[in-house]
Amino acid sequence: MMQANNQKLIEVRGLGKMFTLHNQGGIRLPVLRAIDFDASRGECLVLSGRSGTGKSTLLRCLYGNYLATEGTIRLRDTSEASEPWVELTNAPEQRVLKLRRDVIGYVSQFLRAIPRVSALDVVADPLQQRGASHEEARARAATLLERLNLPRRLWDLPPATFSGGEQQRVNIARGLIGGHPILLLDEPTASLDADNRAVVIELIREALAEGRSLIGIFHDEAVRDAVATRMLPLQPATALA
Repeated sequence: MMQANNQKLIEVRGLGKMFTLHNQGGIRLPVLRAIDFDASRGECLVLSGRSGTGKSTLLRCLYGNYLATEGTIRLRDTSEASEPWVELTNAPEQRVLKLRRDVIGYVSQFLRAIPRVSALDVVADPLQQRGASHEEARARAATLLERLNLPRRLWDLPPATFSGGEQQRVNIARGLIGGHPILLLDEPTASLDADNRAVVIELIREALAEGRSLIGIFHDEAVRDAVATRMLPLQPATALA
């Protein structure tokens, strides 16, 4: 396993998430409860546990898609020297959007296809948002797509009609290109063949060597064992005291 350094980028304390099912009489469904962990540079923290333990929900809370019911999520914004720590659970929307641009990236299982935008520009966009020129971002996007074995004939086409594996490779490239210090990965290799899984493992290891902090869900045991520096087991919230 690779070794992380000691600069924390994420600090989570007492995190809980409860969903209220308004169309079912207001039933309250606990998904996460009393989650505590830190994550540092150069660390790949892998979420483990059976289906229904809230792994994807935890990633969405960390990205600000879901508002935590209780507890705190603190992220280190390395671009802000004066106030580097941000409390995500009560941050205003504009601050969350800045964190997504500069600090925390997300690779979901499925690409959110943008109509009429080429795969190359879909991948290049996060790097352009961080200040790179159009040419520089497209060049870096091309390098990633080539490494991920996406055929060149597809680069100038919108990825909405791509196969699941092709879309996933576009999604991975888009997530990695921005150089975010924190990167969330939700089953990034689920639709990939063995050769492309090996490429993703290599890219993840490079990201860790650069000092980025990754938190991910990997149901493929070989991929998980190849990238994990530490495991975070999750239990069903209803089973906790």
